[in-house]
Amino acid sequence: MFVRRSLLALAAAAVASLAAGQALAAEVKVAVAANFTEPAKEIAARFKAKTGHDATLSFGSSGQFYTQIANGAPFEVFLSADRERPEKAEAEGLGVGGSRFTYAVGRLVLYSKTPGLVDGKGAVLKSVGFQKLAIADPKTAPYGVAAIETMRKLGVYETLTPKLVQGTSIAQAYQFVDTGAAELGFVGLSQVIAAKGGSRWVVPAADHTAIDQQAVLLKTGAANPAAVAFMAFLKGGEARAIIKTYGYEVP
Repeated sequence: MFVRRSLLALAAAAVASLAAGQALAAEVKVAVAANFTEPAKEIAARFKAKTGHDATLSFGSSGQFYTQIANGAPFEVFLSADRERPEKAEAEGLGVGGSRFTYAVGRLVLYSKTPGLVDGKGAVLKSVGFQKLAIADPKTAPYGVAAIETMRKLGVYETLTPKLVQGTSIAQAYQFVDTGAAELGFVGLSQVIAAKGGSRWVVPAADHTAIDQQAVLLKTGAANPAAVAFMAFLKGGEARAIIKTYGYEVP
């Protein structure tokens, strides 16, 4: 009888503990720059396993997200593809002061699904061997700005302007290349790091302004323990290791 009561007590304690853990679990809404889609998904899964909190991710261009946030969109954490917009969020009172940090430094790559089309120095940009070059919209996507800076440095921007097709985000720029709508394009290294075949040129970091991707805790998430925990997790060793595997540099 004693053993049975003890087992029942342990079972009740386990159920109570589980219920308490579920009650403490919360959700954080995260706006994520499109280039960071795959690492963000992996980080969110690890975050859930470790804390019990759910990270609900939305993907798009940094510029569009900032406009939405400024107009009251209920995001609680903003993972931008630049530092400019998180700085602006902090300055305009949308972000929590002191919460901003660089979570990754992006790398730009010129990529084609066609083997041999893109050489190791980007000289293909000076050739006539293609009709369409995909980039992200520089008005909303930092990777688009970096692409234009690179072309200007190579002295080919004016020549290539008629060939440019712009995606609303770096994800759409990649889709143009992946579907053959453009023979090549400037995309994020993280998007093609696992791709087999094709051809690519990893653009030297010195050819464009550094793509410092910053995160900021938004005022809407300041009182949400899941949002605060997600920011802390993003700074930790597990998240940093994931970020590196996708070709980003980690400060």
